[in-house]
Amino acid sequence: MNEIIKAMEERRSIRRFKPDMPKKEDLEQIIEAGLYAANGKGKQAAIIVAVTNRELRDRIAGDNCKIGGWEEGFDPFYGAPAMLIVLAEKDWPNRVYDGSLVMGNMMLAAHALGLGSIWIHRAKEEFEQPEYKALLASLGIQGEWEGVGHCAVGYIDGEPPKAAKRKDGRVFWAE
Repeated sequence: MNEIIKAMEERRSIRRFKPDMPKKEDLEQIIEAGLYAANGKGKQAAIIVAVTNRELRDRIAGDNCKIGGWEEGFDPFYGAPAMLIVLAEKDWPNRVYDGSLVMGNMMLAAHALGLGSIWIHRAKEEFEQPEYKALLASLGIQGEWEGVGHCAVGYIDGEPPKAAKRKDGRVFWAE
């Protein structure tokens, strides 16, 4: 079987991570894979904010927890030490589609490098808040951005889950 297709079939969302930070070189490769995602009109309207600072990561996790409505102390990132946040130009009609392709590429790249990942939502709500707009500005990011998702990345703690059986009746041929 083709190794890319094999990776697509084997990659699973991980919900238990070791606290060890992945190597920066691995994170850079994952980010590079995201930057090569297909995108509408070749506009490349999505950006990635790589968060490896533990204090910032924990602040984002706490705010994400509040937005999600969980009890204080719950970690919606399941202990993943790194988060790659995808945002897209707010006025670009394909922003969610383009950002989703970036997320998919990054999750496959993480898997190919032996790392676990999971897509965590609520980036949209986070980056509507003034403090997150200020964070972007502090990083030199100008303009209006919409959060698409967080790609939480780290070393898997335990065995990766097995794929569920695929449901029947999901493909229709018009030959």
